[in-house]
Amino acid sequence: MNRRFLAALGAAAVALSLAACSGEGAGSGTDTANQAPTDLTIGVSMPTQTSERWIADGNSVKEKLTAKGYKVDLQYAGDDIPTQSQQVDQMITQGADVLIIAAIDGTALSGQLQAAADKKIPVIAYDRLIRDSKNVDFYVSFDNYKVGVAQATALLVGLGVLNKDGSPGKVTGPLNVELFAGSLDDNNAHFFFDGAMDTLKPFIDKGTLVVKSKQTAIEQVAILRWQQETAQKRMEDLLTSSYNDGAKVSGVLSPYDGLSRGIITALQNAGYKGKMPVVTGQDAEIASVKLINDGVQSSTIFKDTRLLADQAVNAAEAFLKKATPEANDTKTYNNGVKVVPSYLLPVETVYKDDIQKSLIDSGYWTADEVKAGQAK
Repeated sequence: MNRRFLAALGAAAVALSLAACSGEGAGSGTDTANQAPTDLTIGVSMPTQTSERWIADGNSVKEKLTAKGYKVDLQYAGDDIPTQSQQVDQMITQGADVLIIAAIDGTALSGQLQAAADKKIPVIAYDRLIRDSKNVDFYVSFDNYKVGVAQATALLVGLGVLNKDGSPGKVTGPLNVELFAGSLDDNNAHFFFDGAMDTLKPFIDKGTLVVKSKQTAIEQVAILRWQQETAQKRMEDLLTSSYNDGAKVSGVLSPYDGLSRGIITALQNAGYKGKMPVVTGQDAEIASVKLINDGVQSSTIFKDTRLLADQAVNAAEAFLKKATPEANDTKTYNNGVKVVPSYLLPVETVYKDDIQKSLIDSGYWTADEVKAGQAK
């Protein structure tokens, strides 16, 4: 009886050991370089489905990986930090071989990243830098400082202060403008705002632009979680508190199309009609592209997420082949613990006249989608 019991116990221990090994990722000693893509899983964690931009990112990354034969575990976290933490934990437990993460809060995943590092699972930060952890292996994004420069320049062009070629325009001001920034827990928001303010400050200093609310610090103008409703409420409050003397808003620096639509709604509800104040944006979301085409929103910054997905896939494949992903920036993105090697993509400003060439001819949106303001 004792021998049979011990034998059974030993067999159970072996079975448990094998089961545990089969559930581990690259850190279990798996030689991913010599495995077929169909035997490898890539976890893709996206922040939310409330923004069509992130839906497009997730779908694009998944489609490109699936086309190469990889298994993909794509999860959206609903802009909820505990949900994203739980989803990433689950990806690690279920044996992801690489993680691609667009973090809701760039400081909230340290425990998950340590668990990934313990299993030698590479982590690629997708568009949003993950901060305060040594366990971020690579970063794919756009040149976010230049995004801010482009947004500020688009504001100046829309106001007539600058021409598109960068030469001085005919308008000398003073013009009332207000500033918005993204969520403070998103590292990109700081780069966007820094690039924009470095560009606008000379015009503010000499009085061409006037921030009538006097709210010019990022802490004063940031919108938590990039929420459209929050931006609308802040714009309404600004109009009530700073423009109750008959003064008018000439332009608004907005770093994201969702915020732009909230800002525009507040302006329209306050009686701004016809020629709207100049409102910038980012991400070329289809609802905002229609507004630009209709002459309501002034511009957006187009970041081709198809190219970003390509770079994420390239980096993932390099890690799986035990190689080093190609980086074109190894100095800029310090996450507070280390400088994370990065691949940065260029951006493009889109005004009404650019929609056909930049967005329709490239296949990003169709003419019918632009007309309807809705993706098919």
